[in-house]
Amino acid sequence: MSLDLALSGINAANTDLNTIANNLANVDTTGFKGSTAEFSSLFAQTQQGLSQTQVGNGVQTAEIAQQFSQGNINTTSDNLDLALNGNGFFIVSNNGALSYTRNGAFQVDQNGYLVTASGERVQGYQPLSNGGFNTGGLSDLQLSTAEVAPSATTTANMTLNLPSNATAPTQAFSPTASNSYNDTTSMTVYDSLGAAHTAQLYFIKGAAANSWNAQLYIDGTAVGTPQTLTYSSSGALTSPTNGQVNFGSYTPSTGAAAMNITFNLGSSTQYGSAFGVDSESQNGYTTGNLTGINISSSGIVQAAFTNGQTKTLGQIALANFANPQGLQQTGNTQWQQTYASGSPVNGVAGGSGFGNIQSGALEQSNVDITTQLVDMINAQQNFQADAQMISTQSQAIQAALRA
Repeated sequence: MSLDLALSGINAANTDLNTIANNLANVDTTGFKGSTAEFSSLFAQTQQGLSQTQVGNGVQTAEIAQQFSQGNINTTSDNLDLALNGNGFFIVSNNGALSYTRNGAFQVDQNGYLVTASGERVQGYQPLSNGGFNTGGLSDLQLSTAEVAPSATTTANMTLNLPSNATAPTQAFSPTASNSYNDTTSMTVYDSLGAAHTAQLYFIKGAAANSWNAQLYIDGTAVGTPQTLTYSSSGALTSPTNGQVNFGSYTPSTGAAAMNITFNLGSSTQYGSAFGVDSESQNGYTTGNLTGINISSSGIVQAAFTNGQTKTLGQIALANFANPQGLQQTGNTQWQQTYASGSPVNGVAGGSGFGNIQSGALEQSNVDITTQLVDMINAQQNFQADAQMISTQSQAIQAALRA
């Protein structure tokens, strides 16, 4: 009997040592979660007359409990490396079969999909045309690397001041004669093919008080006719009433569609100070090439382009479980749901019950080497004690046989 008891102890100690060895082997594995061997005692009841006696039957392995404590986060130089700081798991798909991982060392495959090192596709939510994301279903995240098509300038905003003490020029307006206009400013605008053009606005003081004429030239060619600007005695623009000035269309020589730009001068003023331009902006842009992928703390994936534009590609989905320890390990630092873990609750980083995502970082193994080495010594001592018990019992049996 005692041989069997000691043998159960040896088996338990061996299980403990195997668990510790696996923890130590994965001390540098990204996203790895260590485990602890937990044991329970065995008892049998024997009937002796009218009384029952409990007899110890040794020990058994009750559970290899996974420890989902937070691992240290180390920064990297790759924006596609993602670390979860808090609860949750990344969701990855292998042809529709979902797994869950804390290993955020992702990369882009030949088709532009965000994948793990073993090829599973990272799951996320697709952007909606009116903003937000389609959280009703998971889909593979694909990172578009195509150029951004150009967009023609249709509106421009200018905040400037025209000097109230300016005098009307006596010479007929000509862009080549500086004494035929009072002030001028320019900005770059774009046609439908993304070609850049220079839009030059000339301001000529009118004969009437508080009135000005504005003339638009694009690439040295006059556009439409002069437009009148009228200011109040306090310096605010009164006409046009909405501040919108349209000179007409301009057809570029690049083969692009005709350009029709509305200038918003509603913030312009006529004060006693000198001419000055505070700000200029316009809504067009040229063709853009991809410069990088940025991922926010909430998992929103955006592509950045050389023309200053960004494009939202999706939002990374996360999953959580009522009992993470019930997840089944499947290798590649991944888990699958089981009956014990419960069904996944999907969400996004920063949402209720979920941690934040840190781009350019990876979560390291949560295995503490010092703790594991101490546990290893204890397991080794337990193994040796049980082995000594078997040796002692064997000597007692041999002595009894020789008697």
